[in-house]
Amino acid sequence: MKTYTRSMPILILQHSDHGGPGRLGACLRDHGFRLDFRRPDQHAADPRKSVPPDLDGVQGLVILGGPMMVTELDKTPWMQAEAAMIKQAHETRVPMVGICLGAQLIAQTLGGKVDWKEKPMIGMSRVSVNTTGQVDTLFAGIAWDHPQFFSCSQEVKQPPPGSTLLASAPGTPNAAFRVGLRTAAFQYHFECDRPMLDQLGKETCGSAGDKACITTGDLAGQFDRDYETYGRLSDRLCVNLVTYLFRR
Repeated sequence: MKTYTRSMPILILQHSDHGGPGRLGACLRDHGFRLDFRRPDQHAADPRKSVPPDLDGVQGLVILGGPMMVTELDKTPWMQAEAAMIKQAHETRVPMVGICLGAQLIAQTLGGKVDWKEKPMIGMSRVSVNTTGQVDTLFAGIAWDHPQFFSCSQEVKQPPPGSTLLASAPGTPNAAFRVGLRTAAFQYHFECDRPMLDQLGKETCGSAGDKACITTGDLAGQFDRDYETYGRLSDRLCVNLVTYLFRR
């Protein structure tokens, strides 16, 4: 098992200009972690800006969302590189969190299945923490039924073998799960602050929004209604992840 030092960074894999780590990144910094940002989708051939050749000197991974589809994995070299890194990280117990696309890549890489949703899911939805999640440290202090933001056209249809389902949402049964002790995956975007939510809403309310039957006005109303609870409980989730998953 790796021996971690204070100078080793958390690797942040970002896949869009506006899809940063948000409140999770701020929480990691507040707890003294150094962040190393990469853009595999833009710099696939440069290991200094993309996926590193190995995980030496890496303390943990955060794999963010993006507009890409995991069903295109076989045709996308940089996603294949991420998949190889995910497998290596999981096997060597490097702490790893996947959000939306990141969660789907974790599932697909570790033996699960990702495919298209019946229709895109965009907006605030109620997440229900199951009885297993209710006693998991990652959900300590978090309401067992609470709003979270979803923006996805594909989903985890089948979590990886040996995984533990923690939470579900209407139309998204595999909303949060663990694989072992150090790998956690979330289909929803708990990392967003309000400007990030507004930006994601604008970006996704085109063709995907039409299919989901939602407008930017609808989303703004949902954000106004749910943001206080969403933000407070998302902050708690970030603290739990930093405390129990990325602990030194």
